[in-house]
Amino acid sequence: MPRISENRRTLLRFVIASLGSSFFTSEKLLAKDAWPSTKPIKMIVPAQPGGGLDLIARTMADRLSQATGTSFISENIGGGGGTIASLATSRATPDGQTFMVVNISTHGTNPAIRNLPYDSMKDFTHIAMVGGSPNVLVVGPEFSKFDSLEALLMEFKKRGRPISYGSAGPGTSSHLLVEELSVATGIPFLHAPYRGIGPAMVDVMAGRVDVAFPGLIAALQFIKGSRLKPFAVSSQSRMPQIPNVPTFTEIGMSEFSSLQWYGISGPAGLPVEIVNNLNSQINRILKEPQIVARFEAETLTLMPMTPQQFTTYIDKDLNKWKKLVKERGIQVDGA
Repeated sequence: MPRISENRRTLLRFVIASLGSSFFTSEKLLAKDAWPSTKPIKMIVPAQPGGGLDLIARTMADRLSQATGTSFISENIGGGGGTIASLATSRATPDGQTFMVVNISTHGTNPAIRNLPYDSMKDFTHIAMVGGSPNVLVVGPEFSKFDSLEALLMEFKKRGRPISYGSAGPGTSSHLLVEELSVATGIPFLHAPYRGIGPAMVDVMAGRVDVAFPGLIAALQFIKGSRLKPFAVSSQSRMPQIPNVPTFTEIGMSEFSSLQWYGISGPAGLPVEIVNNLNSQINRILKEPQIVARFEAETLTLMPMTPQQFTTYIDKDLNKWKKLVKERGIQVDGA
């Protein structure tokens, strides 16, 4: 076999390196060319700093900045259960300078139960799904002696009184999922709404409230600390963080297959090239091993989708909650 001279080896390495550098540079330029300016791009977070929404926004903003060479910055806009942030995003100019982390509350459960100043579908361009985490049915000390969901529900039926439950507030998944459980089982539940799921879980742990249906992201630390006992998760398959906890589907309650989902959207009317470019960048990031590991540690299963798939997902989820609200006649004061 003929030997390659050292000079030719050096030349070959240079050509390969140049091609790789050229590809990487052109990829960055392609990403930057999708935006008409070099101004920082805003990623709105519909909550105060801290928590799952903030983690997703800051992680994606950081990686998108690296991937595109354009600065993405996260901006927290709390208030109104995400309404203020959603309204600000819907009213933004569709020029690729403003995006938002949307979730089940801002575009699913809240719009299903409240008369909001924005339309989840008409006022937004839905770009990319990030992922989802299930809710988990948990109880405090009084009911922790039971070993299965069937036994727990049987005990609830024996009580002869409404079973109290804490939620993150009216119109959240932790509210509507318990209403759905009431429909499925015939058990009367008494709603105790809180300003966030944290205070609700504190009262469940203290025995002041019987049960809660928080997101696993929020509840995991208390489950691992044996302060809350989990009975079932709303995911399609068991979660590796709590492998001994069954899904509702395993128990024969497939209607409880639901996720607290998170994604990226912008105002209606975004140019197709911006939508497709950002979707491609996000889906590429969601395949990075370190990103997968980071989000899975927070119980978030990554779910890359096309813009159309994500739009369809939101629409289906919204209609699911609308149907439940109508069937139950659920109303919120001032809605």
